[in-house]
Amino acid sequence: MNMQRKPAHPGRIIRNMYIGPLSLTITGLAESLRVSRKAVSAIVNERKSVTPEMALRLSQAFGTTPDLWLNLQKKYDLWCAMNTNSDWKNVREICREPENFS
Repeated sequence: MNMQRKPAHPGRIIRNMYIGPLSLTITGLAESLRVSRKAVSAIVNERKSVTPEMALRLSQAFGTTPDLWLNLQKKYDLWCAMNTNSDWKNVREICREPENFS
């Protein structure tokens, strides 16, 4: 996997594609999602991840799918893991013996 550019955090997508264009506030979005303002603020400010439960809430609110939000988060997390520490590159592949089906 070779992603050169850091993917957008789901919070940036929420901020740029929903909060701004729809003239929402973090408080208003939190009320719609039925979660705390603190929870929405942490995601929008890219300090917290979108959880499966939050993905369900966002998909319901914005007419998207939970998979959209979870995939955005997964791509962001994987890029960060790949680019913040290289120790994982030292892991050796574990090979199994082929099974005998005779």
